[in-house]
Amino acid sequence: MSGPIYKRILIKISGEALAGDKKTGFDFDFIQQVCKAINKCTELGVEVGIVVGGGNFWRGVKDGAGHVERVSADRMGMLATAMNCLAFADVLRQSGADAQVLTAVDIQGVGERYTTDKAVRCLEEKKVVLFGCGTGCPFFSTDTAAVLRAAEIGADAILLAKNIDGVYSADPRVDASAVKYDSISYDEVLAQHLAVMDSTATSLAMDNNIPVIVFALAEPENIVRVLSGEKLGTTVSK
Repeated sequence: MSGPIYKRILIKISGEALAGDKKTGFDFDFIQQVCKAINKCTELGVEVGIVVGGGNFWRGVKDGAGHVERVSADRMGMLATAMNCLAFADVLRQSGADAQVLTAVDIQGVGERYTTDKAVRCLEEKKVVLFGCGTGCPFFSTDTAAVLRAAEIGADAILLAKNIDGVYSADPRVDASAVKYDSISYDEVLAQHLAVMDSTATSLAMDNNIPVIVFALAEPENIVRVLSGEKLGTTVSK
């Protein structure tokens, strides 16, 4: 493959992706495949940060079903992301990578407390950095956390690895006429209320001019293909 087109990236992976077909918990065979792809990125000299969602354990207000107050539900989601970071980091280390977990809230023994300087230093030391606990504040999604961390560490791009292979005009699972976009602007995503990221995350990416590449994680090697400049999925930019 050709050399990477980005030097530093932030990969956002949904918690559900870590569960695979099981829907909950972990599919370690699949996680190992993702880790192998990430190792290829670091071998190419790319600095990698990762934000993982918590949906394989807890989906905030949705799972709270009216019984758990929003702030508590969101904090439970933060803890779910911390569990995912620990599991992901261990599989990364077993595959030969050096991984560091940084958390947005203090959880002794789980990870070090996040600071921008610490994150950048770890990236420059060629460690894969896993950002846990979202932004550390309720009412903000892990999508927003991913864009925030990308902006703070000066990432060249956000790789949004999803269960769908790009951005569509409608949900292709229910609308056969849905059209896939090769590229689309932040403004168009917001105006059409497209389900790429939540509006806060999209606006933050737009304000900081960080391109977002949306692609399917079903083939983990897609991460490497995106880095090589192959046109996969949908690019969201100005």
